[in-house]
Formats: sequence, C-alpha cells, structure tokens
Amino acid sequence: MVTVEVPWARPQSGFTLLLEALALLLAQEMTMEAAAEYLGEHDTRLWRAVGHHVAVAHEQTDWSAVREIGIDETAAKKGHRYVSIIMDAQTRAVLLVVEGHGKEALAAFARELRAHGGCPEQIESIAMDMSRAFIAEAKQFFPRAKIVFDRFHVMIKSGEAVDETRKELVRAGTPGLEGALWALRGNEWNLSEANQQRRRELMVEHKQIGRALALRGALQSVYATASAAEAPGMLQWWCGWAQRSRLSGFVALARTIRAHWDGVLAFFATGLTTAAMEAMNSVVQLARRRARGFRSFKNLRTITYLLGAKLKFDLPSLKPA
Repeated sequence: MVTVEVPWARPQSGFTLLLEALALLLAQEMTMEAAAEYLGEHDTRLWRAVGHHVAVAHEQTDWSAVREIGIDETAAKKGHRYVSIIMDAQTRAVLLVVEGHGKEALAAFARELRAHGGCPEQIESIAMDMSRAFIAEAKQFFPRAKIVFDRFHVMIKSGEAVDETRKELVRAGTPGLEGALWALRGNEWNLSEANQQRRRELMVEHKQIGRALALRGALQSVYATASAAEAPGMLQWWCGWAQRSRLSGFVALARTIRAHWDGVLAFFATGLTTAAMEAMNSVVQLARRRARGFRSFKNLRTITYLLGAKLKFDLPSLKPA
C-alpha cells in the first residue's frame, strides 16, 4: 500500500479539508462531543483537527497595532483552577489565554507579543483589577504602560462594602434583616418592585444601611459625572466621607482607593474598562460547556480562541493546481 498526498486533505489528518472546515463551524455552535456524534467520529480526532487550525490561525495574528489591553482571570474548572485572559481593549479580541491564577500571565504576553510582530514598549495602558500579581508584572514587563483600575472593579468593592455592613448588623443580632441580601445587592433599577420596597424599608429602619447605600450611590455618581480634572477632588471628598462613616467596609475601600490612587484616577483620563473582560469570562464559561469533558487546558484554550479571538482561517485551496 502506498500513501500519497492529495490536495483535498491535510497530510496525516485523516480528514478531508471540507470535513475539517465543517468541524470548525460545528465547534463554534455546539459541544465537541455533539459535533463528534453528528460527524460520526471520535471527539479526540476532532479536537486534534480543530486544535491544529486554531493554533495556526492564532500564530498568524498580528498584534503590532495593539496599544491597550485588559487582563482578568476566571475559573477554568472546579477546585480553584483558573485561567488568565488578555484582551485587546480596542478590538475586544482575545489575545492570549494563560493557565494559572495570574502569576506570570503578563510575562507570557510580553513574550508572545514579540512573536506576533509587536513589542512591550507599544503597550500604553493596561486595565486590570487590583491584583498584586498583575500590578507587579505590569510594572516589570510593561514599564511604560499606564495601569488602569476601572470603575467596574471599584464598584464591585463598594457593593461588597454594603454587604459587609449587612453582615455586621446580622452578627450583632439586629432583627428584621431577613431577605436583606437580595434587596441590597446591585442597582435599585434592576430590582423587582418587592425588593425595591424592601430596600427603602431597610434604609429607614437601619441607619447604617442607609449610610452604606448613600456612599455607594455617591461613588457611582462620581464615576458617572466626574471629568479627569474633577475626579481627584471628588474622590478625595468621597474617601473622607467613607473614612468618617464608621462603616468598616467603606473605611477599608477608602484606604484601598488611596493606596491605588494613580491607577484609579487613570480610568477618568482613559475611560479604559474591563467590562468586555467580564463578557469574555462568560465566553470562557461557554467554552467550558462546549469543551465538556475536556481533558487538557489546551482544549479549553482552543475553544476560547475559536469563540473569542476573531481568528481568520486560511485553509489550503481545494481547486486543482
């Protein structure tokens, strides 16, 4: 038996190029398990074929125009298994997925950036949360980049401060706080009418909760209205109020904002946000479901790139020479 190469199949693939193209399309719409069943193939063979084309397309992406990035981490599996995701903040395309809890993620991106036609010096801004690991890596590998802590993460911390106020009242044995958790979480306009009414009642019955929600609302207003020139004064005023509030969660938040002052103010100057990163986290969770039963981080990364990296696939021509 003699094996010959043919123009309609990739060497050693075992599939025609048309079937591999179909597998790429199916993998964007369903789990690999379902795609394998539909095609009558073992999912391991499909992972191999899809992974090959995704890897080639990702290697060919050009990052020379990337100037602003966002970085975040999300759960990859149960048991505290995490991945770090780096995204182009302008195009919202996933650039790199790194296994782990943030450690060395930006170091890996600096290496990959050079391999994709760029250099660390071109990165002007990095949006992130207040992770010490991310901050240290940004300063080490992208010393010219401005670190930006966007309002999304700060407002999450203000919500946590409200919840800490509720918890302190519960620990003190304060009555009448049944069902308060969901009435106090999030913005009032997103609540049901019943929870809106419950929130108003809690603010009247418990001065600490009223003060906590007033502080959260004031911080939200600062982010909604302050210009880059106005932000320092308005944030200083807010931090002073928070530290005098006698609410431990907000006292701690004021200290956190002041400890990360330059990065917090950078948001007002750049408007750079990681909101798209949170949307991408949902893509990773979708990738988890699409890669149901995935046996390696490589498979999860393959699906994440396929769904979020805006890849361009260039399969060899099927036309005869």
